[in-house]
Amino acid sequence: MPAIVNEKLQLAHDFILHTNRNVFLTGKAGTGKTTFLHQVKHASSKRLAVVAPTGVAAINAGGVTIHSLFQLPFGPLVPGALNRETRKFTREKINLLRTLDLLIVDEISMVRADVLDGIDAVLRRFRNRPEPFGGVQLLLIGDMQQLPPVIRDEDWALLRPYYDTGYFFGSRALQKTPYISIELDHIYRQADQRFIEILNSVREKRITRAQLDDLNQRYIPNFTPRDDEGYITLSTHNQAALQLNSQKLQSLRTKLHTFEATIEGEFPAHAYPTEASLELKVGAQVMFNKNDLSRDKLFYNGKIGQITDIDDDVIYVKCPNDPDTLAVSPMEWTNVRYTLDQQTNEIREEPIGKFVQYPLKLAWAITIHKSQGLTFEKAIIDAASAFAHGQVYVALSRCKTLEGLVLREPIPSHSIKTELLLEEFHEQVQQQTPDEQELWHSKQTNQEQLLLDLFSFERSYYLLNKCRRTVAEHLGSLDEGLEPGLNQLNTVFKEKAHEVTERFRQQLPRYFAGSLLPEENQPLQDRVRKAGAYFRDLITHELQPLLASCPTETDNKQVHEALDELEKELFIKLQCFEATLDGFQALAYQKTRNHAELNFQSSRKKESRKSDEARTSSEKPRTLYDALAKWRQDQAGELDTGAHTILPRKTLAELARSKPSTLEELMQIKGLGKMKARLIGDDLLAIIRSFTENESAEKTAATGEKTAKTPSPALSLALFRSGKTIADIALERNITVSTVEGHLAKFVSSGQLSVYDVIPAEKVEAIRTYLEKHTPKTLTETKAGLGDDVTFSEIRMVYNSLLAGKTGTD
Repeated sequence: MPAIVNEKLQLAHDFILHTNRNVFLTGKAGTGKTTFLHQVKHASSKRLAVVAPTGVAAINAGGVTIHSLFQLPFGPLVPGALNRETRKFTREKINLLRTLDLLIVDEISMVRADVLDGIDAVLRRFRNRPEPFGGVQLLLIGDMQQLPPVIRDEDWALLRPYYDTGYFFGSRALQKTPYISIELDHIYRQADQRFIEILNSVREKRITRAQLDDLNQRYIPNFTPRDDEGYITLSTHNQAALQLNSQKLQSLRTKLHTFEATIEGEFPAHAYPTEASLELKVGAQVMFNKNDLSRDKLFYNGKIGQITDIDDDVIYVKCPNDPDTLAVSPMEWTNVRYTLDQQTNEIREEPIGKFVQYPLKLAWAITIHKSQGLTFEKAIIDAASAFAHGQVYVALSRCKTLEGLVLREPIPSHSIKTELLLEEFHEQVQQQTPDEQELWHSKQTNQEQLLLDLFSFERSYYLLNKCRRTVAEHLGSLDEGLEPGLNQLNTVFKEKAHEVTERFRQQLPRYFAGSLLPEENQPLQDRVRKAGAYFRDLITHELQPLLASCPTETDNKQVHEALDELEKELFIKLQCFEATLDGFQALAYQKTRNHAELNFQSSRKKESRKSDEARTSSEKPRTLYDALAKWRQDQAGELDTGAHTILPRKTLAELARSKPSTLEELMQIKGLGKMKARLIGDDLLAIIRSFTENESAEKTAATGEKTAKTPSPALSLALFRSGKTIADIALERNITVSTVEGHLAKFVSSGQLSVYDVIPAEKVEAIRTYLEKHTPKTLTETKAGLGDDVTFSEIRMVYNSLLAGKTGTD
């Protein structure tokens, strides 16, 4: 970041970069608030996002709207209502919010208190932290003497029971977290001290009669400037501005040119920086609405000029006091969204939309609201009918000089609206301005808190006990070794991690008591390095191996989630301790912690996935458990459901261990029950018999005895033609019912067997009619349409017969 010569801007920068204090940056118009925002955005090493209340403000700030990032509903947000919202956040956005360090909110004067509380609710929800805004640092930028939030009467009727004011500082979450206020007072826009004093008096609602009379001397009755003088009219109402621009354009006798914007991707209409269909004529007064990014800086946002010529792709504009005519070509605005870089895990701005148009708009008139942030050399102020707080000040402060403004009507004192609440808030702001000593203490507090967080296993200990409670509640469906494994982990964890860190944390205040910051305190740094090495080794060689050794093959989602949370917390702690081996640095520690949050991958999930893939992809399962698991996976695929709904893992393990051979024995297996045993019992018994006999055959082969050749699918057809049912064939051949149906389906497909021999005619016709009429894409879709009267196997056979063109023949 370039050197900041303004002491207050430097103070604000230091608080943002080196502390976790929330900052309200305010100041008069033209004091450099927007410039500071862009400096922080491009120079801070913290993970940050920029939001604004409107689309245009967000584009100008290089950020996104509040509602798009936090997916807030429009309208009043009654406290607690967001807890009932079901808006789905993507995994990427959740990760972004979880690792956010700094949130910059521009134009905070226009943000309602309930919207700020909506941000708080979303951040606390996804960061799983109880502190206001989930512990994210806030930089709130704006001037409360400028434009206020828009709150309709019907909306305020809903919010009034919860809020004393609709301004941002009425936020319930903000009132629970201390913040400092820094008011910028060096004005860069105006240099005339007389005009500056008038503006300050208008801003603070203390204008004297003499100052008002001085200001109203700029009222010039029937003032009609020449078109080449470059005056723009600032109006309180949008319709008045549109009407004046339209009348002026129509009065020109030159040819009308229409320029259509090129819009790509996502770029909502409310955020268009200028007209998508821009109508201009030679002689029209226009305003630039984008800064010249070239080295010459020939124009800026708000500069006024007159069109002198229009070519096919260039518009020529002459600005007052400029010696040369400017050749203007189309420029590009980008709409962005925040994403996580897959390589670096940094928050980055991803372009999602583009708006290409000439950076011009008709500028005989503009609304005061849209002029916020702009600077004009000459302006006609039409603010006598100001209806909102701050409108007069915003309009007057757009002008660089008093001589450059003309009043359409004298400004009455009653149009300079005042609010006692804002005056009281401004007094509080004055009292909250920090000094260098408070900055030092804030740095110290921030670094100390980060160290205390680093050497705390409170969350890990809580998650371990959560695992133990969850396992205790579901013991009946879990591996018997899981509870003892977690108990052993708890013993080691309590003695070597939790209790040790508690003793170490009690020693830290002694090191903190000195006059040095923790980062500069060498005795403390030495102690941190040694402690970090101890806990790194403890996690690597004892805690993680103990957790990994716990048997966790279960379909219980709650157990999975609890174990994943614990494993993730240990992973994050390990990464953070490794980052302290060369010493503690606050920004480096925060960066490491955030990256660890994003880089974690559950080892249990990876192993489970590999195991399931091995079991379900192998043509010949290696064990009975593998065979049962493969059957379970196939059934889940057929029914389009989760594998655990077919049978729990623990039930599969018990089946593989006990090898029941009858339906009665099967019913005794926990997790089956009589109903399910009757439904899927034949398949399970056939798998068990087949696998048991194959094991016996392999043993016989190993001893040199002859084994019978495995029957081919043709045998299934022969047995079926002999009058045996599918169930009889499965039992006789020690294969599953679905395998027999698969054999017969092949012969139906080849035309060797009529589908009517396997399935009743009425069913065949019902299935065939449905397939031809609806052309479903999957068997599951067909099953859903036909109901429980047909099976997947019957649907498949009819489908095969249709493909073969053999539905009606043998």
